[in-house]
Amino acid sequence: QVQLVESGGGLVQDGGSLRLSCAASGRTFSSYTMGWFRQAPGQERDFVAAIAWSSDSTTYADSVKGRFTISRDNAKNTVYLQMNSLKPEDTAVYYCAARYGGSNYYTHREYYDYWGQGTQVTVSS
Repeated sequence: QVQLVESGGGLVQDGGSLRLSCAASGRTFSSYTMGWFRQAPGQERDFVAAIAWSSDSTTYADSVKGRFTISRDNAKNTVYLQMNSLKPEDTAVYYCAARYGGSNYYTHREYYDYWGQGTQVTVSS
């Protein structure tokens, strides 16, 4: 069982930056592929980024490529999402997700077994 707790959300202006963190419980964090998803009001929960357990390989949604960076610190059981050049359309609740093993190519929410409660990101224009 893995428990995930996100933090770092907030209100930021267009063009600003935020860093989200996701702290995971458990002793085998390094064995989990980690993902970030987001859900805007009335929308589906969409893939944002993923980082593999085995190689730190990463995958990004086209909408965030070049602006967002996912990284992990296995010693701290934490995955991060650095978000730069934020836009109003990035406004959403951001969720951290985990799957034992897996791959950074797991871009669908169905592949993930564990989810955090989410953190709100609001970008004002």
